[in-house]
Amino acid sequence: MAEFRKNLLGPDATELPEETEVLARLDAGDEALDLAAKHPTSSLVWAILADEAYGEGRTIESYAFARVGYHRGLDALRRAGWKGAGPIPWEHEPNRGFLRALYALGRAAAAIGEDEEVARIDKFLNESDPEAKAAIEAS
Repeated sequence: MAEFRKNLLGPDATELPEETEVLARLDAGDEALDLAAKHPTSSLVWAILADEAYGEGRTIESYAFARVGYHRGLDALRRAGWKGAGPIPWEHEPNRGFLRALYALGRAAAAIGEDEEVARIDKFLNESDPEAKAAIEAS
């Protein structure tokens, strides 16, 4: 386990529940756009949509998709006991949808020159898991 998670005085790491139905539908070839209508609380689906839009040069749509994924992720984190601080480890696969949405939001914010938001998101992503950004960029 990474050193940043060993702080005995800090909050425990938050682990989101697995989205088994969403993952099964993605594996079956369903489109993220269709899944967003059926699973609007899924950060993973919104992160995929943000990535697709960004890859096609649709920066504002990417920003909007990422923003929805980020907020849906915050809701899920709170339901999982997160109190607004503490690790959200990338190594726990169900957390990756939220972390990807957070990363996508920062990427799109940078593309539209929203520098303060970029700094805030970079800090949040690093505090969530210092290895997440590199893992996302490597995938």
